[in-house]
Amino acid sequence: MESNGIIVTGSPHIVTRRSTRTVMLNVIIALLPAFACGVWFFGWRSLAVAAVSIIACMATEYICGRYMLGRRGSLRDCTALLTGLLLAMTLPSSLPLPMAFVGGVFAIGVGKMAFGGTGQNIFNPALVGRVFLLISFPVEMTTWPLPLSPDGLTGATVLSAMRESGLDASSIDLAQMAIGNMGGSLGEVGAIALILGGIYLVIKKIIRLIIPVSILATAAVAALLTGNDIAIELLSGGLLLGAIFMATDYVTSPMTSKGMLVYGILIGLITFVIRHYGSYPEGISFAILIMNGCTPLINKLMRPHLFGERRKK
Repeated sequence: MESNGIIVTGSPHIVTRRSTRTVMLNVIIALLPAFACGVWFFGWRSLAVAAVSIIACMATEYICGRYMLGRRGSLRDCTALLTGLLLAMTLPSSLPLPMAFVGGVFAIGVGKMAFGGTGQNIFNPALVGRVFLLISFPVEMTTWPLPLSPDGLTGATVLSAMRESGLDASSIDLAQMAIGNMGGSLGEVGAIALILGGIYLVIKKIIRLIIPVSILATAAVAALLTGNDIAIELLSGGLLLGAIFMATDYVTSPMTSKGMLVYGILIGLITFVIRHYGSYPEGISFAILIMNGCTPLINKLMRPHLFGERRKK
């Protein structure tokens, strides 16, 4: 409605050029340094795993969107592309390609489209696919190629070696860990590259620092209190990848600042407990999925009061 040159409309009154597509593309750009780091250390096989994962996610999105939900053009928002890339970042480069394909199908089909598609999923789809593969194919999902190994040799990750072989923390080269010269998944190596990607997302105002900082700070404090090495705790495993790129997912994380803080602290705590007292040497995937399920409750408990609203006695 227009009156005397003044346009009066209903809320919301926020005008922005940002769309789901631009947000997803920015996250993909932020992931590229870490992905390039993984390809450098683990070779062409990394590209094959990523390609198969992305193709599986996009094909499942297209089929489910068009023939099950009656939607066309669902690939344009690039959410399936990002899910495929994130899933690939959590996988070992030696994973058989059919397994990577199955993981992508499960990630989108069950983790996303079963809930209604983009914006309606409860759990992070990439992590749903990753945990499904870990439970279904535990041997293949825990066989880690050694970096820069032309013969395809495999070995333990830093966390696995410390847990199972009693590797001394003092013998670990932190500089090599920081640049990614260690066994692990594509996104588990290259801490510096992951941090650079996180800085890019913060500058672009795609994510806020509350969730990543609260996760990392909680893990650091827990390590300090229990006598573990803080640097190894933060640089090893998928903690940085999960804290920066997965826990910050808009759909599955809380909406308020207080909720984000609680969410991040609990993810960091659960991850530390699983790592040091559970059956798995890594726990960030399970921690994020558990807290994804708690997000609706956190949103309800941390809901701000409306201006002028009276509190009930």
